[in-house]
Amino acid sequence: MHIAFLGLGAMGARMAAHLLDAGHDLTVWNRSPGPAEDLELLGAVVAHTPREAAHRADVVIVMVTDDEASRAVWTGPVGALAGLSPAAVAVESSTLTPGWVRELAALAAERGTPFLDAPVSGSTPQAEAASLVYLVGGDAEALETARPAFEAMGSAVHHVGPTGHGALAKLAVNAFMGVQVAAAAELLAALGRQGIDPATAAEIIGGTPAASPVGTTAMRLMAADQHAPLFPVDLLEKDLRYALGMAAEAGVAAPVVEAARAAFQQAQDAGLGDRNMTAVSHLHDAS
Repeated sequence: MHIAFLGLGAMGARMAAHLLDAGHDLTVWNRSPGPAEDLELLGAVVAHTPREAAHRADVVIVMVTDDEASRAVWTGPVGALAGLSPAAVAVESSTLTPGWVRELAALAAERGTPFLDAPVSGSTPQAEAASLVYLVGGDAEALETARPAFEAMGSAVHHVGPTGHGALAKLAVNAFMGVQVAAAAELLAALGRQGIDPATAAEIIGGTPAASPVGTTAMRLMAADQHAPLFPVDLLEKDLRYALGMAAEAGVAAPVVEAARAAFQQAQDAGLGDRNMTAVSHLHDAS
């Protein structure tokens, strides 16, 4: 299969490398050339524009930061949509607003091209290990066309429903994660000030039925004061903002998600935006 992969950040570069490992023909594009050149050494073809990358590809995958970046890659005279064949499948794997996803799907439909919103659950360790979980919205036949690419990069592929439902599910997943991380930061700080060692607390809580994998990992990283950016504060704040928009569109109040977003906004204001989401714990450092 000939695959075009556009957007080679911390996630995208790792994902694209697995496509080469699986034996797919790969064309790549990135706004800055370094990551594309690294993949070229592994056998990828480097395109100069998204349109050039999409030309003749069977599946075109985009993995970027937000709505604005996605729009820039897909649209315009050198955008990927301009290079798509009607026989190709357009795949958007970024975490985006459902509104933009629906608009993008309509743009693809105008060209007669099937579209999948296929964001992933997992961060750089899962991208490295090809164990991402795909949350896919769109046509089942298009999913089967793209499935070999997803299976090269992930460990599970879930067809959530029609177009936009993958994006909705992904925002729910990341909002749930953000709420847990913000709560973990507060509770470890409270226990620490009562004399309980944070590392001990993390192990005890992590061994109870109430614990989740993401909550336990977050507490351990907080206790060790390790905040190398696996999932940066800036990205999680963006996802929480998008999730609040999703909830508002559905007419659902989301005060817990809103409180979590406020915590990550405070972390941004404290200069922690480029650090791992667990750096939100520094909001509770004793003065």
